[in-house]
Amino acid sequence: MRRIAGVELGGTKCIVVLADEQGRIAARDTIPTLDPAGTLAGIEAVLDGWWHDGGFEALGIASFGPLDLDRASLTYGNITSTAKPGWRDTPVAGRLAARYGVPLAFDTDVNGAAFAERRWGAGQGFDDLAYVTVGTGVGVGLIVNGRTTRGLGHCEAGHMRVARLPGAMWPGHCPYHGDCVEGLAAGPAIAACAGRDGATLSDEDPVWEQVVEALAQMSQALVSIAGPRRILFGGGVIVSRPVLIARIEARLRSLIGDYLKLPEADFVMAPGLGALAGPLGPIALALDVMGEDRL
Repeated sequence: MRRIAGVELGGTKCIVVLADEQGRIAARDTIPTLDPAGTLAGIEAVLDGWWHDGGFEALGIASFGPLDLDRASLTYGNITSTAKPGWRDTPVAGRLAARYGVPLAFDTDVNGAAFAERRWGAGQGFDDLAYVTVGTGVGVGLIVNGRTTRGLGHCEAGHMRVARLPGAMWPGHCPYHGDCVEGLAAGPAIAACAGRDGATLSDEDPVWEQVVEALAQMSQALVSIAGPRRILFGGGVIVSRPVLIARIEARLRSLIGDYLKLPEADFVMAPGLGALAGPLGPIALALDVMGEDRL
């Protein structure tokens, strides 16, 4: 077994995994995401144990962001303008790369999940794929021609501004943009708009029309710009309300009309790996940087 280590660095918890190239997890540990010093030390303690007990051939890190992914930048590998207290400008990749000296992959948590789905899940066979997570925020992992998008930065489609429903006056919940997709469709936005936890709402509550509209418009933009062959929707909001997937697809097809031809079936779907897409994301990233062919 080729041993690959991975770190899914989330805003609430970090999942550290040891797996092989088939995606079979041999060991797993969870570290609460607190302050950077304590959290990274906890991650290193787990990795050190595996390092001294047989080692690992590569390390993948899939992190919450925003991230500096420009290898020419002096701050490559850092978490940048995050709203999470204490984590702004935290160097992550450089610290772990220096400690273990193995090939290292560093990308967003949603890009990692997209790569995991492409390798082992519902994205197999596709070089153009979008993975959307709707939970505390709205994140998009976007693969185009087999690579994640770059340029000024990684994909931030969750902060796209979209047209509001007629008569909508609610300002939205994003601290940066108000009524961007995240500010209209993420879990905290749903609770703020409805005045109570979204889990307590019926499927007929009007707030879901706003959620579907925002996510469908974002999906239309993704289709028009990048042409993914499949869009996967995960995250806590979607997992707790899977009926939204069919509603998002129906509205997406209505928005596109007859201008672009979408696959007749299985275009908007739930992730094939379920809850494992996140933890296996850094493993898939590490295998990609090692040049492993998709299995």
